[in-house]
Amino acid sequence: MNAELDAWISEIVALCQPQNVHIVDGSEEEANTLIQKLIASKTFTPLQRPGSYLARSNPDDVARVEERTFICSERQEDAGPTNNWRAPKEMRNHLIELFQGCMQGRTMYVVPYCMGPLTSPWAKVAVEITDSPYVVVNMRLMAHVGKAALEKLGASSFVRCLHSVGQPLRAGAKDVSWPCNPQQTTIAHFPETGEVMSFGSGYGGNALLNKKCFALRLASCMARQDGWLAEHMLIIGVTNPEGEKKYFAAAFPSACGKTNLAMLTSKLSGWKVECVGDDIAWMHWGEDGRLYAINPEAGFFGVAPGTSMASNPVAMKTIERNTIFTNVALTDDGNVWWEGIGVGKGIEEPQHLISWKGVDWTPASSEKAAHPNSRFTVSISECPILDPSCRAPHGVPISGIIFGGRRSTTIPLVRQAKSWQQGVFFGASMTSETTAAAKGEVGKVRHDPFAMLPFCGYNMGDYFAHWLAQEKPGRHMPAIFYVNWFLKDSETGAFLWPGYSENMRVLRWMFDRIDTRVGAEDSPFGYLPCVKDIARDGKESEATLHKLLSIDKAAWHKEATELQEYFKRFGNALPDILQSLASPGQ
Repeated sequence: MNAELDAWISEIVALCQPQNVHIVDGSEEEANTLIQKLIASKTFTPLQRPGSYLARSNPDDVARVEERTFICSERQEDAGPTNNWRAPKEMRNHLIELFQGCMQGRTMYVVPYCMGPLTSPWAKVAVEITDSPYVVVNMRLMAHVGKAALEKLGASSFVRCLHSVGQPLRAGAKDVSWPCNPQQTTIAHFPETGEVMSFGSGYGGNALLNKKCFALRLASCMARQDGWLAEHMLIIGVTNPEGEKKYFAAAFPSACGKTNLAMLTSKLSGWKVECVGDDIAWMHWGEDGRLYAINPEAGFFGVAPGTSMASNPVAMKTIERNTIFTNVALTDDGNVWWEGIGVGKGIEEPQHLISWKGVDWTPASSEKAAHPNSRFTVSISECPILDPSCRAPHGVPISGIIFGGRRSTTIPLVRQAKSWQQGVFFGASMTSETTAAAKGEVGKVRHDPFAMLPFCGYNMGDYFAHWLAQEKPGRHMPAIFYVNWFLKDSETGAFLWPGYSENMRVLRWMFDRIDTRVGAEDSPFGYLPCVKDIARDGKESEATLHKLLSIDKAAWHKEATELQEYFKRFGNALPDILQSLASPGQ
């Protein structure tokens, strides 16, 4: 084995004091053994879906905990105003106290994993040490784990990810189906040394450290240092009726239709969308001057509620088998259910379920049957519209970048940046209205630059500057667009745009704009589509399209004034051009 890894394992064994140590090899035999262990501990309930299981978490451990997530850079200004910061020495000492003896009575799993195609020069190998078999079986779906990752690692250094549920099994202690320690939950990132330490939570991005912790927070710091981009973006390939294909990367905040766009089913004759990835893109510049993206993940970790045959038929087909469901409801015949699953199929709400809390549920119950952040984990190989180039070693060439948010007013359906600088401004000015699935007041406008607010591992002002610095002579800069599927009629409150598969009509305009095959109206807010160039579905009127594509200058003036105030929080780190572009007069 790698000598550095061997030494680290010994160090963590001495610190955490596990009963056993298991080096994950990634084999099917190993996976079956772990699944049987999870069934025996009642963490997993087998489902009627082939190869699928249901897990229920502790009700106090159901989502990422941003308030307990820290960037531990040597200088506080390097973490910036959008991250929680602690001095590395102080945080490390605190965590060593927490990890002391935390794995007593448990098995310590050493999980070597590779992010990105194994043959890619851009792929990176890391190792997660965890005492959670639930984490191991999820990571098997989300990354390339085991022997293949170790072989790629060789004798090289690696990112270290240490995780514990924080509930040792000392003599006489009885285990539970979902061990965790929510009162002590802490997720700490050390960018200078390439480490993540996570304690107390067994859920999602708190415990699957390959995902947000490594692939975004640490990777964004690596990308800044080495001149590439690690982004919270889906990647899709769009093909027109003539067989021409273009790839797009797109960033959306939570609850803005990101997974739905990544798996979009086109209603335009002859047009199709194929999926490269639904969540994270690592993008590098090729020798030909084009921007290439790989998906560092090997699976999907999607939100279940709202997913249906109407909203996302591809996702529904993807999760028909070999899927881990967490915190959804269980039907009486051993299948899964969540709010919104029956939309488009005419399925009536069941009269009885076992809720995500493991208790009886009926339509009269006061709580939802599935948790709003309930999830499915599934291998990307199950996706029926997987792009043929999804594992291409150097990635796919990006022709367009799409930003977007959920706004009921002010922001038009689609616009195109007139320059790379204005495109970066589009990303920096991203906002979205909060929904019931998020903490806090519903409908409040929340800033989420580049959809990276919780995931940028360094000062976001410097992050904006890094994006601006990507434009260099000899590079073919992708076109940049901004979309808003969620405009509402001011009188009725109804959505003006149908969304879902109808978003293909907007993708078509963007596809053709890249080569200027269709025109656009010049405005201070970017290039706006002409009404005639948005394909009609036969239902919306020309007046509705005018509403979708128009700009309320008074509302925009208010927006720009508020944005200038928001930008001030970045101080001297904010590039001057962004403050200038936020001026109401621009």
